[in-house]
Amino acid sequence: MDTNAPEGGMGQGQENSRNSQGGGQGSAPKQPQAPQHDAKGLVGQLEAMLDEYMVKKAPFALPMNVKEIIVKISPYVILIFALMAIPVVLAALGLTALFSPFAMMGGYGRFGVTGLIAGVVSAAALVVELMAVPGLFKRTHAGWRLVYYATLISLVGSILSFNLFSGIIGAIIGWYFLFQVKDMYKN
Repeated sequence: MDTNAPEGGMGQGQENSRNSQGGGQGSAPKQPQAPQHDAKGLVGQLEAMLDEYMVKKAPFALPMNVKEIIVKISPYVILIFALMAIPVVLAALGLTALFSPFAMMGGYGRFGVTGLIAGVVSAAALVVELMAVPGLFKRTHAGWRLVYYATLISLVGSILSFNLFSGIIGAIIGWYFLFQVKDMYKN
C-alpha cells in the first residue's frame, strides 16, 4: 500500500480534476478584480460594442480599396497633424496658464480651467497618437489600439471641457473609420 496516496482510494489526479471542476472542498472564492482590470474590462466592452455597431450593424461598409488607402495614409496624416499641433498645444497651455488668473478675476474662472484641461488632454492624446505611428506603419493591432485609446482620451477631454455634443459627434465619426479598418491591422 502506498503511504502517499490519500485515503478513500481516490488518487491525487482524480482529486485535482474534481477541484478544477469546482466540486472540491478546497476551491477558493473568486477574488474581486482590481480597479485597473475593471477599467480595462470597460474599455474592452466598449470596443466590442463599437465593433458590433460600427462594423457589423453599420448601414454601409467601406470598400476594401478605401480601407487600404486609409491604412496607408493614416500614419502620415497623424505625423503631419502632430507636427502642426505641437506648437498649438504648447501655446495653448502657456496662454491658458498666463491668462487663467485674469479670467478668474473677471468671473470667467471656468474658462481658464476648461482651457487648461483641454490643453492637457490634447497633449496626452497627441503623445498616444505619436506612440501609435510605428505600429501603424507596421500594421500591428497594437498601433490600432493606441489610436483607439487616443480617441477615448479625446472624448473624455471633450466631456471635461463641456464640449459634449461636438466630442460625441467627433468620436462617432472617428470610431466609424477606425473600426472599419480594424481588420487591416494584425498582431
